Amino acid sequence: MTLSSESRSLAVVTGTSTGIGAATARELARHGFHVLAGVRRDRDAEAIRAPGIEPVILDVTNPEHIAALTARVRADPQERPVRALVNNAAIQANVPIEAFGIDRWREMFEVNLFGQVAVTQALLPDLIAGKGRVVNISSVGGKVAMAAYGPYAATKFALEAVSDSLRRELSPFGVHVVVVEPGAVHTEMLGRAIAGAEESLAAMTPEQRSRYGRLVHAVNEQAISSTKSGLPAQVAATVIAKAITARKPRTRYTVGREAALLTLVRFLPDRVMDRILAAALRSHYPSSETPPVTPRVPKVYNA
Repeated sequence: MTLSSESRSLAVVTGTSTGIGAATARELARHGFHVLAGVRRDRDAEAIRAPGIEPVILDVTNPEHIAALTARVRADPQERPVRALVNNAAIQANVPIEAFGIDRWREMFEVNLFGQVAVTQALLPDLIAGKGRVVNISSVGGKVAMAAYGPYAATKFALEAVSDSLRRELSPFGVHVVVVEPGAVHTEMLGRAIAGAEESLAAMTPEQRSRYGRLVHAVNEQAISSTKSGLPAQVAATVIAKAITARKPRTRYTVGREAALLTLVRFLPDRVMDRILAAALRSHYPSSETPPVTPRVPKVYNA
């Protein structure tokens, strides 16, 4: 894919209000794409609007929004082909499986999986016509399910499976499907995940808090600690742009050393992996037996 073809092409990116999505929209615009940047609110639309970036209101769980996006693509005044779809929109909450309400399970799957599938289904005829590319943003959580990451990891494991099947289905038509697996990256998702954990902790029964309070604290402390050495969202955006513009893209790209390591250690025996993850979490547990208040995320982690 050459720069001249990019300058005549559309790229659709979901979840561009902040973090990796926003950085990806800007990076693709720098590569010459006209980016349709999905946001959920008008104020986010104005924040992302820039030369080469056209914000569109898009809640991936809203069929009317997806229909409007599809209509916009097919009514493009310059009749530009869709060369890329980046499925980035996602939510996260680090909560033990027992304490995560089934309605919240459904919401997480609606956003992180079903919404991605719905957008992909809607745009596939256009991507096939343009021999475009689908880039699904997964996570290290799509390879390794750590304690209290069960709901989020379940959606990402499922997205990885969908990506594998879709890649094999679309290969005969010249459409590449790529998975990008970021590790620790500076984004606002961490703050939202911890806020979700706080809400869940408050809603737990006393018995559940006695079981999981210290675990939730440790998981959130570990997340904050890992993010201190995490990468800026722009690094992930650069990898995503490479996945879109490379002549022969890999089927998977990791972002950061942590992601590369975790995708390798998953081949260890289960019990060995359990011990490694437990050891990594141990230093983040509070010394008191009383479940503590979940820590806040410093402002530095918002991007």
